[in-house]
Amino acid sequence: MARDLAEAGGPVKGPPLLGQKVLRPRQQVENALRQAVLDGTLATGARLPAETELARQFAVSRPTIREVLSALATQGLIRKIPGAGGGSFVQPVDHMALGQVVQESMHNLLRLGTVSYDEVAMVRQHLEVPAVVLASQNRNSEEIAELRAIIQEQKTRSVDDPEVPDLDAQFHTAIARMSGNRVLASLVYALHRESEPVSYLDLSPEVGRTTVRQHVKILDAIVDQDQARAEDAIKTHLTYLREHIKAAVAAGATPI
Repeated sequence: MARDLAEAGGPVKGPPLLGQKVLRPRQQVENALRQAVLDGTLATGARLPAETELARQFAVSRPTIREVLSALATQGLIRKIPGAGGGSFVQPVDHMALGQVVQESMHNLLRLGTVSYDEVAMVRQHLEVPAVVLASQNRNSEEIAELRAIIQEQKTRSVDDPEVPDLDAQFHTAIARMSGNRVLASLVYALHRESEPVSYLDLSPEVGRTTVRQHVKILDAIVDQDQARAEDAIKTHLTYLREHIKAAVAAGATPI
């Protein structure tokens, strides 16, 4: 009869599929803790139970718990703080947390020599160009005022002022935020922080003055909502900086 139904094109019911993939204990624990973070059972900033308590609750060994916590830290879901009063704490899961995770990973890759600074700087340029175009479309008066304030502060600082690199990062990150794309903003934040450490640039007074003049041109184009001019201005600026980084590499400079 079953053969007749099959030949007639009718359904043939076999035994139900009962098998499911059996996960290792470590993977089960990791999945459970990840879900607890993502569904809010473990709130942002919450401290996870101690390793011994987690091992007791999940009926696994402490080394298994340590592996799980290391994996979750790599994923940016928790941060492990050593010392008295330390432990494992739930990280904010938002676009800024994404930027911090990317920055930390990129920093490690650069220190290990797995990727080069020129590679990172080139990707940064490819991201900052669309960011400035979008910023010129979406900017508002408050954001423009923020950029003006940053540039004004840059003009008052000498090139050896420790605040100079942070002001530059603020300028580029603010433009990326103005794009309205939070993922783009988080990536620009991460790549900027890692592709332009202060010790990698020849911060002569002339370089400082040129950088500020270029920032002014970028801002003027954003204010005028001139997308083509904004794109040209950011390309000129980032190419200028990349050339100084390459020159520093050739001279044997190393990042901090």
